[in-house]
Amino acid sequence: MQILLAIDSFKGCLSSEEVEAAFSQALTARGAKVRSLPMSDGGEGMLPAFITALHGQLLEMEVHDPLMRPITASYGLTPDGTAVIETAQACGLTRLSAEERNPLVATTYGVGELVAHAFLQGARRFIIGLGGSGTSDAGKGMLQGLTDSLAPGGMTEDILNGPLAGCSFVLASDVRNPLYGPEGAAHIFAPQKGATPEMVEELDRRARQFAEESARRMGKDTSSRPGAGAAGGLGYAFLQYLQATTQSGADLLLDLSGFDRLLADTDLVITGEGHADRQTLMGKLPERVMRRAQAKLVPTWLIAGKASDTQALLNAGFSRVDNLAPDNMPLEEAIRPEVTRENIRRWVESVWNQLPTI
Repeated sequence: MQILLAIDSFKGCLSSEEVEAAFSQALTARGAKVRSLPMSDGGEGMLPAFITALHGQLLEMEVHDPLMRPITASYGLTPDGTAVIETAQACGLTRLSAEERNPLVATTYGVGELVAHAFLQGARRFIIGLGGSGTSDAGKGMLQGLTDSLAPGGMTEDILNGPLAGCSFVLASDVRNPLYGPEGAAHIFAPQKGATPEMVEELDRRARQFAEESARRMGKDTSSRPGAGAAGGLGYAFLQYLQATTQSGADLLLDLSGFDRLLADTDLVITGEGHADRQTLMGKLPERVMRRAQAKLVPTWLIAGKASDTQALLNAGFSRVDNLAPDNMPLEEAIRPEVTRENIRRWVESVWNQLPTI
């Protein structure tokens, strides 16, 4: 029995690697042959997953967090000069306490520092993961951080037309929102970053003003492009100023991991995430895994900490959809790492006799 694990992180509980290690241990103890591919859609856990796929190394540097405090952040660099940058390392919501969250002042400045450092280390191709930000500054901070790092005292255009002119940027994100407006970064994402209704209106006004100024300056406007609203508008700054392209983070990682090739001698794919529901079918990682496996006639099981809308998920193409946590288990108990590991072991024990019948 050849089983391929392609499971996203269980947010707030276990990383993708940790979840897959628990599944692998339980399955191999029963005699299954297991291969694990750490997964991420460009958000939390993106850095280790992509670096594993690209055989890169992690580098650390001091950057500024959303409140301009010095912190240590990591990024990845591969032998061929590809940098993997998880923007949440610098501007993530987890860098802020609940009391500190204020997207009117939070900045993406540290992301620009990460990009600049990677460039100075030889990177010319950049994969940028845009999930989990605590900011809504339309990427203005990132551009300032880049400028201060590469052309102190200069203008952003000095580095765009100079050192960075030959670089390429790919945004790994599944967010399709524009920069501003009812479906823009402020209205859709800022409330979860601490914004009041009044803040949302001000953030949306700032984003629109920045886009209008940038369009006049550059003769183009990418503010309505899908993904411009990702990470509080950080996607817009990369699209407008760095000629970035966007790609599904899940599909990009599956391509880099050689997922389709591995399906050739796979009997079962197991995928999952912390909470699976109808939104899983909107291009999230488990759905992208299932579609690719489905094309090769390989069954896919979706195993989540908690699964809702089970029938819709089955109708979409998953061969099996299971909860790990018992229905009566409180959430605070279910998300404890040691409890999740035990639930995985019990789940494998309960379904093992069904595996050979696939």
